[in-house]
Amino acid sequence: MHLEPGNDTQHLEFLLLGLTEDPELLPLLFGLFLCMYLVTVLGNLLIILATISDSHLHTPMYFFLSNLSFMDACFTSTTIPKMLVNIQTQSKAITYAGCITQIHFFVLFAGLDDFLLTVMAYDRYVAICHPLHYMVIMNRRLCGLLVLVSWVVSVLHALLHSLMILRLSFCTDLEIIPHFFCELNQRACSDTFLNEVVIYITSFLLALGPLIGILYSYFKIVSSICAISSAQGKYKAFSTCVSHLSVVSLFYGTTLGVYLSSAVTQNSHSTATASVMYTVVTPMLNPFIYSLRNKDIKSALRKICFKFPSCAFF
Repeated sequence: MHLEPGNDTQHLEFLLLGLTEDPELLPLLFGLFLCMYLVTVLGNLLIILATISDSHLHTPMYFFLSNLSFMDACFTSTTIPKMLVNIQTQSKAITYAGCITQIHFFVLFAGLDDFLLTVMAYDRYVAICHPLHYMVIMNRRLCGLLVLVSWVVSVLHALLHSLMILRLSFCTDLEIIPHFFCELNQRACSDTFLNEVVIYITSFLLALGPLIGILYSYFKIVSSICAISSAQGKYKAFSTCVSHLSVVSLFYGTTLGVYLSSAVTQNSHSTATASVMYTVVTPMLNPFIYSLRNKDIKSALRKICFKFPSCAFF
């Protein structure tokens, strides 16, 4: 059977095999991922609330941080809720439209994360290398423009990716995906060469470009810090970059680790398990990384807790 998506997609479904097919492990998996998802969403929402509520945090750095927190919450929400629903209902099915939608938003928010980390690296570069002109350079207009450009490029990239998938055809009306979220290219029975070329080229450009920007920014930052004479001055300058550098290392380290390991092992189950690192673990850890080492964020969170005593455990 040769099924053309353009002609008959209403009956097309996919089965997401998930991380395990052992029924005894599913309740444990459900509880673990539900807790991780709730911590991720709550942690990132608290960061956003803190930056909005405290006037001392109305600066370019925290503006970008609140945008990153929003992206992380959305990024996790593209995959984990569907997996939790499938475990709870004991159904692995996802519709064709649902799969395309999931892929679109997954690519969109992954790209936005990448661009925002680059923008934040540039912000740190200006703050350390040009401190006297920081507020002039990083004005509201430029900050808004940087976020807007990140959105536009990411939306166009995700749209291109989705349109390339829509041109594919599938052999049956039920396809199996050995993952906990949709990856359609490997499941198609039509020629995917053009899709693969487009994906590799755009992924290479959109991953390499931001990475070069981040590396260049930190090269200039390190050069400026080394030029500072006092040890206290060096520590103070470097401490403003530690959180962002940790998040960048975690993001790129887990992403590259997953794709390099998948290229070596060619084991879809191992790839799906490793993907948890950048789809769930990294967005969950980001709020902790920024809040634990940041006195301003902790101060803003304490003020929120005073207003809402039920969150006093923070």
